[in-house]
Amino acid sequence: MAELPRIRYVGLSGLLVQFGTDMSEPANRAAIAFRAAVDAHNWPEVRETSTSLVSTFISVDLAACAPEPLVEKLQALLETRNWLESPLPAGRTFWEIPALYGTDAGPQLEEAAEAAGVSPETAIAELSEARMRVLTLGFAPGQPYTGELPPHWNIPRQQALTQSVPAGALVVAIRQLIVFTNATPTGWRHVGQTAFRNFRPDSDTPIALSPGDEICFRSVSAAEYARIQQSDTSGNGGAQREILS
Repeated sequence: MAELPRIRYVGLSGLLVQFGTDMSEPANRAAIAFRAAVDAHNWPEVRETSTSLVSTFISVDLAACAPEPLVEKLQALLETRNWLESPLPAGRTFWEIPALYGTDAGPQLEEAAEAAGVSPETAIAELSEARMRVLTLGFAPGQPYTGELPPHWNIPRQQALTQSVPAGALVVAIRQLIVFTNATPTGWRHVGQTAFRNFRPDSDTPIALSPGDEICFRSVSAAEYARIQQSDTSGNGGAQREILS
């Protein structure tokens, strides 16, 4: 296997710069930082960029554009630093999103806590106090995968699917938390509920969160959650945010 990082072709749609084969904090940080560096160069042949958990995708029409010059530029950029130790780009956002844990709003909290080897009370404390990173967006429009939780939260997905969880559902597995953008089946455990909608197709910013943003899901009471539902019709779900330098 070629040494990492490596550049791979994705058919005729572009190039993939891979920093890892498994999810890790350094590889995810490298992918986000490298994407920002590519964007800063504003190369004319690059249509857009995106990141997965451990890779940066550079969209290029390889049927119309010879790939070799861009590969050379990407390789030169890779050699400018150790991307696994690169800082995250400035201008990211820290989000604090209210979440109601347990009860009927998070019916699998106790099951998830047992799988993690902690009490439900400890589970709520750990999940609500963790400061997570938006690792990537995927599966559904704007759906954020956030991580990483402590190692004991490396709990597996369920054997069977939950038929449907609602939009705003907070689910957990493999050291990650996801806020679902619409009602959908899932094999992840439903531990809480938010009024936050990351996918807002009618907004000037259809997807609020970006990879590299930081996030925590603050625990609120049922009464406070009901108040947020009634008073916030923006899709922000009572979230507070600040720009990180």
